[in-house]
Amino acid sequence: MTDPDTARGGLARLPPAPVVILVRPQLGENVGTAARAMLNFGLSELRLVDPACGWPNVKALTACSGAVEVLNRLCLFETVAAATADLHRLYATTARPRDLPKRVLEPRGAVDEARLEISQGRRVGILFGPERTGLSNDDLLFAEAVVTVPLNPAFTSLNLAQTVLLIGYEWFQTVGGAPPPAPSSEDPARPASKGELDTLFDHLLRELDAVDFFRAPDRRISLIRTLKLILERAQLREPDVHLLHGIIKALVRGRRPRG
Repeated sequence: MTDPDTARGGLARLPPAPVVILVRPQLGENVGTAARAMLNFGLSELRLVDPACGWPNVKALTACSGAVEVLNRLCLFETVAAATADLHRLYATTARPRDLPKRVLEPRGAVDEARLEISQGRRVGILFGPERTGLSNDDLLFAEAVVTVPLNPAFTSLNLAQTVLLIGYEWFQTVGGAPPPAPSSEDPARPASKGELDTLFDHLLRELDAVDFFRAPDRRISLIRTLKLILERAQLREPDVHLLHGIIKALVRGRRPRG
C-alpha cells in the first residue's frame, strides 16, 4: 500500500521519467489507480486528453490511495497533438494488431529505448487509450512505435491501470541497471519535437490544399495519414525541420530566372 506521507513531497526527488498520457479515459477510478501505479514505480507526470470522466473527478481522488500529488500536478489537453507537442519520442500502447507500418515492441524494449532517450536530454511519453476502444489509428500516427504486452491469446483484456502498472514496473527495473551509452558527439542536433513536426505538417498541408493536391476527400484522408507516417519514420532533427520549411517556402514562390 502506498504511504501518503511518502508520496507527499517525494515527486521532486524522482529521476527524469516518461510522461504518462491517458487519452479519453472513461472512468475516474481508472485515472486514480493509474496514478497510484505510476507513483509505485517512479512515474510522476500525468496528462489527460479530453477525459470522458470529466475533471476534477472525486472517484479518481478516492482510488489513488495516497498518490494525490500525481493528480494535483496532472495537466489537461484537448488533443493528442497538444499533449505531445513538447515530446521528442512517443510510444503508444495497443492490444490489437494494426495495419499501420509501426515498429512493435514489448514493454521492456520500449522502456530500454525510453531510458536511452531520456539520458540524452530528450522528452519521452507513453500513450494509453480509452478503456473500451483503445487508441485510434489517428492517435497512433503520433508514435514512433507501438507497445504490446504479451498475454494469453485467448484472453487479452487488460484494465487501463493494469497496463500503466506493467509499463511502470518495467521502467522501474531499468532505472537500477547499468547507465546507457553516452550520446555521440558527432551529431549534437536534437530530434524535432512533436510540436515542431506538427507545425511542419500543417505548413505542408496548407500548401498542398492551395494547389488542390488531394482533389477527392477520400484521397485527402488516406494521403494525410501517409504523410504523417513518413514524417514520423524520418526521425527528423531540428535543423531538418527548418530546412524543410525553407524548401516548402521556396517551392511556393516558384521558379525565378537564373542570375
